[in-house]
Amino acid sequence: MLDYTAQQDKKIGRSCSSLMKKNSKSLALFAVSLFMLVFLASSAFAEVVQKHVNFGQDANKMQWYLMTYGKNDDGIHVATARKYYTNPDEKQKIIDLIVEKFGTEREFASGLYFTEYGYVYSNDGKSFAVTYLNHYNMVGKEIRSTVYPEGEREFIGMSSNMIPYKAYQYASGKKKPAK
Repeated sequence: MLDYTAQQDKKIGRSCSSLMKKNSKSLALFAVSLFMLVFLASSAFAEVVQKHVNFGQDANKMQWYLMTYGKNDDGIHVATARKYYTNPDEKQKIIDLIVEKFGTEREFASGLYFTEYGYVYSNDGKSFAVTYLNHYNMVGKEIRSTVYPEGEREFIGMSSNMIPYKAYQYASGKKKPAK
């Protein structure tokens, strides 16, 4: 039989207390480190994520959004705009074009939901060229994609009522999205 004394009980209590203090310090340090990591990661992520800008409807009653904007690796202003087919007549015209011009099956093309346009701007900011044009269905599956290589892009002058002009205002930093 073990002879257990009050003095041994105090020693065990102090050891457990010391161990708990060490563990709680480690746990607190771990929690603070984890919090800082999450904070830094979310701050870095916030720098990359851009707020989409709602441009409203155009003259054809199509809904437009600015998706991305800024400068590319070469320092040239670029933007991506998305057009949602909120006008059934205009949607049908594009479906017919995709079927006739590219030989896409009508059933597949009929799933058209939005089109995304890639824009690149001239150095003086007075003209733009389309870099790509992608048509998607409702779940984001690509229906048709057209890419315009650098040598084949046609630059077009901009006016203030054009979507590419509105997108350029953000790409160049002249406008900031509402918070």
